[in-house]
Parts: sequence; C-alpha cells; structure tokens
Amino acid sequence: MKKRVGILIGGKSVEHEVSIITGLQVLDNIDREKYEPIIIYIQKDGSWVLGKSLYKIANYKNKELKDIYEVVPIAGNNKLILYPHPKKTKRKFFRKPSAVEIDVVFPALHGTNAEDGCIHGFCQMNAIPCAFGTVLSSAVGMDKVIMKKVFSADKLPIPEYIWFYKSEFMLDMEKIIKDSEAIGYPLIVKPANLGSSIGIGKANNQQELINAIQIATYYDKKIIVEKCIENLREINCAVLGYENDLITSFCEEPLGWKEFLTFEDKYINNNKNSINNNRKIPADIDEETKNKIFELAKSAFNAIDCSGNARIDFLYEGNNIYINEINTIPGSIAFYLWEATGINFKELITKIIDISENIEKDKTVNVISYNVDLLSNLGKFGKHL
Repeated sequence: MKKRVGILIGGKSVEHEVSIITGLQVLDNIDREKYEPIIIYIQKDGSWVLGKSLYKIANYKNKELKDIYEVVPIAGNNKLILYPHPKKTKRKFFRKPSAVEIDVVFPALHGTNAEDGCIHGFCQMNAIPCAFGTVLSSAVGMDKVIMKKVFSADKLPIPEYIWFYKSEFMLDMEKIIKDSEAIGYPLIVKPANLGSSIGIGKANNQQELINAIQIATYYDKKIIVEKCIENLREINCAVLGYENDLITSFCEEPLGWKEFLTFEDKYINNNKNSINNNRKIPADIDEETKNKIFELAKSAFNAIDCSGNARIDFLYEGNNIYINEINTIPGSIAFYLWEATGINFKELITKIIDISENIEKDKTVNVISYNVDLLSNLGKFGKHL
C-alpha cells in the first residue's frame, strides 16, 4: 500500500510564494509508485486547506482555487489526520469530505512559522515522520544569530559580525552605528530570520547603513550587520544524510552577481544573470578547495544536528572560505546539485523521506517514560506538595 505523503506548501511567511514553487516541484517529481502525494496548502492567514485545484501552478497565478476547503490538523496513531473544518465545509459540498490520513509530512515551507521548526514541533510531539531535520536543527538553521554562534563555537569560519535587537537600535542608534562601523565598510545588513534575500541590504557609508537597518527591522526584531567580503565567489554545496552517514553534492557557483542575489534575481528575473538560468556545476575550483568545502559543509550540517537534505552557502575569497549560512529546507530541494552526482530528483525525494522515517524509527528505542509511583507517595512529603 502506498504511503500518503503530505507536501506542505505556502505558510505564514514572506517566502509564501517561493514555497509553492518548491512544493509543486516535489509533487511533479515524487515517486508515484511508492507514494500518494497530498498537497496541503497553508494560506497566508494560517488556515490549512485541501483541494484539487492546489495541484497546478496556474491556479495560484490566476487565483482560481475555487474547490478548496479548510481542514483541521490533528495527530493520531502516528499519523497527521486532516479533518474537514466542521463550520467551513458544509456549504461548499453536498456531502462532507472525509478525513485524510497522512503517513509522512514533507514540508516544502520556507521562512518563519514553517522552516523554523514550528511544523517539526507538531510532528515530533506526535511521532509523525517529518522530512528535513528536527525542531532544534530547523530553529538554529533559521535564526542566523544563533546559527553563527553555534558555528563559532565549533570554530567554523564565518565573516565578522555584530547583532542587536530592533529595540536596541531605537534606544541607542549611535552605539549600534559605532559598533557596526568598527567592523569596517562595506557592510551587509540582514534580518536574522528570513531567507530568499528578503530585507538584505549593503552599506558603503553611514547613511546607507541606517537605511539598511531600518529596512531590515520591518522584517525581524533581530538584525545582523556583517563584514561584506568583496571580490568573492559564492560556492554552494548540499549535504544529505543523518548523523555521521553523510554525503556531499557537487559544488555550484552562481554566476553574474556581486555581494548578494536579490529576491528578484532568484525568482523573478529571467535575464542572463538570473541564478535560475546561470549557475556553474561543478564549480570551477581546485581539488584542495573543493575538499575543504566538503569538509566544512558536513561540519556545519552536524553542528546544528541537521538531517535530511540541506544546502550550505559559502563565501570564497582568495584562499579564504567562509560559511555564509545553512538552508535546512533549500529552495527546489537543491535537486540540481544532486543531479550532477547521479541522484535524480525522484531518488532525492525518496532518500529524504527514508531518512525521516529512519529517524522516527530510531526514537522508538529511547526510554520516554520513567516508571516510578511518585504521585501515590506524595502524602509522605507533606500536605503542601
């Protein structure tokens, strides 16, 4: 019997649309002989919906999601059960749709309220296999401040940076500016908890720094200011596996960019400089550099206790290699990096699902309950306990 795989897309995130693209790519490439894929769309208001119209990208573009109905996610018997919302389906259907049971959750979600471990927490509490790591690895990978602290603790190379809360900037802007300028221009300013280059800016002087920080504060309460590595090359590498059983993909080099790719560069523009149209795989780097990146990619993956499939982005300047960030749910699942190694998209999805099920299976050998008759003995310790 085929396992039902719930592909979660959308979400309450500024990367909502990017997630739809990733999820439908997974839908188009999942092994239909092994799995029955179910698209679960989390709308921008946080409601979960099902419907046949969710399976075609054109319906999202044309806003023709006419048959969708809201469901309530409930866990039961190690499955995700999607019950039709009792108050929001009776007028749309002559007969109320039945509940849908999901065996494995495959989140294709990006950004806050999704990639940050929220979905993994629900699944982990209820022993539902969930692709792409755990609450811990997702949360650490999402928060660039915590991520950098973990990488620093493991002595992994990262650019010099400072971080602060939005409230600190509002109270003492002069101190934040002074601390930032101590790093030295040019600087890159980022919200701590976003991806897809949203809210990121470059500053070559104080006014540009202030403007970039103000823009970043629209998206997050935690802000990072880091040294802009000039004359660099971006090199990306994916890691697949669990614990010490890890493999690395080929390295890629996005071409035609400078300090960072904007959201438009990544997903909208179709010119010759777009990342979607212009990447070099394998990257043109020497053997020593390649092996060093492979080593650092695995170290970064393990540093946050990641599992499944993640893409690690590097900044390469001369003989220096810096880890920029880890993407625990990479856009397009980074399938293009694995195809070069001989693992096609269909096989990659299967491997990611297998890892999630093996992790859940491993947990069954752990002791989760300690048998001690503590409650019946409470009276012995006094009436105030």
